[in-house]
Amino acid sequence: MNQSTIKIDVLLDPKKIPEQINWVASDSTANMVQKAKAMSIAFWDASDKTALRIDLWTKDMMVDEMSDFYYQMLMGMADSFKKATQQQELCDDMKKFAKEFFEKWRAIQLKEQKL
Repeated sequence: MNQSTIKIDVLLDPKKIPEQINWVASDSTANMVQKAKAMSIAFWDASDKTALRIDLWTKDMMVDEMSDFYYQMLMGMADSFKKATQQQELCDDMKKFAKEFFEKWRAIQLKEQKL
C-alpha cells in the first residue's frame, strides 16, 4: 500500500493571524513548496457524522480573491459530489447556485464602487 503525505505550514503573526500558508504534497508533480493565500479543508467524522473544517486565509487575501476562491470551491464541490453520487441534477443545482452567488457578489462590488 502506498502512502501520500500533505504538509501544511502556517506562519502566524504575534496576534496568531496567518501571514503565510505553504504546502507540499509527496505525490505532487511540483517538487517545491507551494504558497497559498487561503485554504479550506474538511474531514468527515463518521462516528459523530459531522464535518470538521479548517478555514484559514492570510491577511493579504483580498475580498475579491475570497469571492473567487469560494466560487471555485463551490464549483469543485459540485463536481466532487457528482463524481461520488452520479447525481447530475443536484450537481447542476449546486453549480447554478455558485454562479448566482458570484453574480450577486459582482453586482454588490459594482454598486459599492459607484458610491
